[in-house]
Amino acid sequence: MNLEHIMYEQNEAVVTITLNRPETLNALTPAMREGLFEAMTCADKDSNVRAIVITGAGRGFCSGGDVKAMNAANQNKQKSPIDEKIDPIRDRVVLAMRDATKPVIAAVNGAAAGAGMNIALACDIRIASTGAKFGQTFSRRGLHPDWGGTYFLPRLVGMAKACELIWSGKMIDSDEALKLGIVSELCEPEDLMNTALEMARVFAEGPPIAIRLAKRALYKGMDSSLREALEYETYAQGICSTSQDAKEGIAAFVEKRPPGFTGA
Repeated sequence: MNLEHIMYEQNEAVVTITLNRPETLNALTPAMREGLFEAMTCADKDSNVRAIVITGAGRGFCSGGDVKAMNAANQNKQKSPIDEKIDPIRDRVVLAMRDATKPVIAAVNGAAAGAGMNIALACDIRIASTGAKFGQTFSRRGLHPDWGGTYFLPRLVGMAKACELIWSGKMIDSDEALKLGIVSELCEPEDLMNTALEMARVFAEGPPIAIRLAKRALYKGMDSSLREALEYETYAQGICSTSQDAKEGIAAFVEKRPPGFTGA
């Protein structure tokens, strides 16, 4: 993998992907977008990986796109390649995160602004430090939200609040993010990674088939009727109930021991 300013670390069944450009609060470059896509794709394809944590190096999670680089490109009248207008790498990153067959946890250690906030929103779960801040700062630069912000945010906070956050471009602190449901847990900065990794380890010890199908069902259910959701649950349960993991889970319960799930 060509991972410029992206760190990829695997500890047993958990992979940690770190945006690693701390001098800019991990502002995104084109190479970082490509690297994040490669890292997500690699982790999802690796059968030994069962959970993924995404975080930022230094004081910030991700400050969004590199505004200085954008300004330089404007000054030089550089144009984006046509494929970036039709199928931008940012969209492929977001889809890789949301379509991942494993749980994806954002450990938000500091500012998550613009694209940085939406990268966090694309994760399944967000845990934040008490020093984290969030903002849809696009409007302050005369830009439109991307990285899925207009899709994720109203589903988390409701339409009216999403409009307010996107139109104002204001930053909110971690307490408000928790109150709005943007994050599910707050920790002291020194406890953030241990908390996120412990959650990832719990998921990694679970049954991979059931977790993968449940993740798909949850997201399908957001845009499905009750009947469609019930039909998918029946389909997924049919797969899970005949798996070796289900046999192991039932046997472990009866024998009063921890289960050992293999993903079979």
